Amino acid sequence: MKAAYLLVALLAFTSSVVSAYDPSPLQDFCVAAKERDGVFVNGKFCKDPGVVKAEDFFLHVEPGNTDNPLSAEVTAVAVDQLAGLNTLGISLARIDFAPKGLNAPHTHPRASEILIVLEGTLYVGFVTSNQNQNRLFTKVLNKGDVFVFPIGLIHFQLNVGYGNAVAIAGLSSQNPGTITIGKALFKANPPISVEVLARALQLDNKLIEDLQNNSWYGLH
Repeated sequence: MKAAYLLVALLAFTSSVVSAYDPSPLQDFCVAAKERDGVFVNGKFCKDPGVVKAEDFFLHVEPGNTDNPLSAEVTAVAVDQLAGLNTLGISLARIDFAPKGLNAPHTHPRASEILIVLEGTLYVGFVTSNQNQNRLFTKVLNKGDVFVFPIGLIHFQLNVGYGNAVAIAGLSSQNPGTITIGKALFKANPPISVEVLARALQLDNKLIEDLQNNSWYGLH
């Protein structure tokens, strides 16, 4: 009998823990507001099901324009581009690379990413957290190859072939977000203190100021 009571108590405890668990965030932040100030669900209002059309689940994606400082372009297909993705927990992106094109080191704070190469040859990699000694995992991918980038980790892709390259990335969030490392550090608005960056990166103040004056291009 004591065992039965113990089992019931354990089930009650675990169910209360599960029900109290916060859902994964779908936007950068959500400042608490009084009810009269507005209510959002996953950052979006839901359309009346009676007026939903097939077009709400459809989007045509053109090749990206790679005429930019990184010679690459990411064309996102997230909830802001395709309304039918709302609440489904998935999105994707088409990544076009000119020769030597780079998708610079960045993170997706809300999604893991699975990448498949459609054309060309890419050098890809990701860096683990401090807890795992910041290990670098890299691979050269060719047409048809697949690689996974775990959620939140810094990763990149570089076209190392002789021609253009194209890849498709699937992401485990309707709004994965992108933080381009260089742009976030040196083009924060307002700027991060020169002293903070100089001490953190072990560089002199003048170099930090020069870096902050650069144009940092970040792909979406």
